[in-house]
Amino acid sequence: MGVNDEVVRTVADLFLGARLTPTQRRIAHCLVEHAAKAAYLSAAEVAELAGVSQPSVTRFAMALGYEGYPALRRELRSLTGPQAAAPAEGNPMQLAVRAEAAHLERLHHDLARLDDVQRAAGLLVRSRPLPVLGLRAAAPLAGYFGYFAAKVHPDVRVLDSGGTQLLDRLDQARAAGAGAMLAVVLPRYPRESLDAVREARASGYAVVAITDSAVSPVAEAADVVLPAAVGTQLVFDLHTGPMAMAMVLLQAMCDAAPEPVQRRLEEFEATASRRHIFEA
Repeated sequence: MGVNDEVVRTVADLFLGARLTPTQRRIAHCLVEHAAKAAYLSAAEVAELAGVSQPSVTRFAMALGYEGYPALRRELRSLTGPQAAAPAEGNPMQLAVRAEAAHLERLHHDLARLDDVQRAAGLLVRSRPLPVLGLRAAAPLAGYFGYFAAKVHPDVRVLDSGGTQLLDRLDQARAAGAGAMLAVVLPRYPRESLDAVREARASGYAVVAITDSAVSPVAEAADVVLPAAVGTQLVFDLHTGPMAMAMVLLQAMCDAAPEPVQRRLEEFEATASRRHIFEA
């Protein structure tokens, strides 16, 4: 995109929590994708880039609480100008790691308010069973979360493969009593993941989504969105932020039900000791 990840995240944060129509979400996604120049585009240019009408851009700005698009553009300039001009020092590997550090710093700032994390934890900890969806690039993170969640939750079902049986497994979990699911959806946003989330919502699931941005395609279909940026400066994305968010969410689940969690942890430690599972 020709712009550092911090600027992208700053623009995306502007839309965090906003209830947007699909057309407005398309405009938001366009502004994030063109974060380097978004603050200097006219309403007509944004409309052309997003493939929408110019009045739609005006309505989008007003939906965010601005008098019109010029006011939104001034806000974008104030947010992105100094950051975009900041000099970058170091080799490409250093810059990639520095960007990840900036992502974690922003996540640290965002977690000053835990409302969404605590709401998500409350939904997930009560779900029996608990499906955890993660396809393609998100599959390892879904498995990582599921491995640790299974130590404190009695029935975690990791859904990390697609195909014709994916929706069957969601139906089976729902029939067994599941009321909520965690969906990890990361770029490039597999269509199968998005379809599964929509199907889950239609089946009555509450959906918690860990994704890279408040304007991710999964956001409009989720009940709670927990954004954490991914690194894009290497050939393949870095998922440090989403992994940190997943572990924060798991901690919040433990905090939401401390007594049963402690009991299950003690039972696991007793079993691990009896079976000599670990060397230390």
